[in-house]
Amino acid sequence: MEQLNPMSPLLVTCLPEGSEWSYQLKWDGFRILASCEEGQVQLFSKQMSDKTEIYPEITQALQHKTGRFVIDGEAVVLDPVTGNPSFQRMQQRDKLHDSGAIRRAVQSHPVHYMIFDLLYADGEDLRHLPFVQRAARLISLTQDWKAPLYRCEQYDDAEILWDWVDSHKFEGVIAKRNQSVYGQGKDHQDWFKRKTVHRSTVQIIGILMKEGRISSLVMCHNGQYHGRVSSGLNGSIKQSLSVLETTNSADHYFDTWPEGVRNQDVRWLRNLLQAEVEGRELTAAELLRHPRIISIEGVNHDRSRQAKDRRK
Repeated sequence: MEQLNPMSPLLVTCLPEGSEWSYQLKWDGFRILASCEEGQVQLFSKQMSDKTEIYPEITQALQHKTGRFVIDGEAVVLDPVTGNPSFQRMQQRDKLHDSGAIRRAVQSHPVHYMIFDLLYADGEDLRHLPFVQRAARLISLTQDWKAPLYRCEQYDDAEILWDWVDSHKFEGVIAKRNQSVYGQGKDHQDWFKRKTVHRSTVQIIGILMKEGRISSLVMCHNGQYHGRVSSGLNGSIKQSLSVLETTNSADHYFDTWPEGVRNQDVRWLRNLLQAEVEGRELTAAELLRHPRIISIEGVNHDRSRQAKDRRK
């Protein structure tokens, strides 16, 4: 298969609306391209790494399909309790390379393939066709397909779909312009994504240093290590934190140092700080994925205000 740069949606905080748009669920997994030619199947990652042997359940399911086609979709592992995609479990599956471990994982953490685009069919390049036409061809191709192969549904009401996603704690919604061709990467204005966020109040208990500078902060939630956060950590916050009283001992917070900060240069705060943060989701270990600082109680966030205060 030729080298491809899969079309990727652009992140926005508000989705476009109107009759020219269609909407789909955003699945929290790994992007996979599948090339199929009369039972000969190859799977590729977004970076075009070969994943054919990594996901045998997808490969074997596609081997039974006739015709020649290339499809685009997302490989996901579902949480057995919530039924939602689990990015953490998907990461664990993708790291397996031993054939025995993969066979066992197929039984314990099976991968499902959520298909949302058709790029080639019977030797014809469909990427120049509008999305609605490619979607219609995909429906025709996949109408009798069964698990673990699923075609992503399309919706015409962004608000209703977003409310469902938000209440069911899915990753987000993708908006696609009905007349859009299949472009390269993010060089377009035709696909957009909006993600849900997990907000929580945490305690900042430590400051991680790198080469003598503040690099990130240690979070705690309900007495448990909650991860590290650096996004949203600007110069004003760092300056405010640099004057706080710290210690080299974590005894005030933990009996043993959490794995995420072991062998790191951590300055533990003598007095913790309350903070508001947001992130993608909580892992099974209660760590916040992709955290970002919203605010820290008692810490100056505004550089311009800090400069004015110095001039007074």
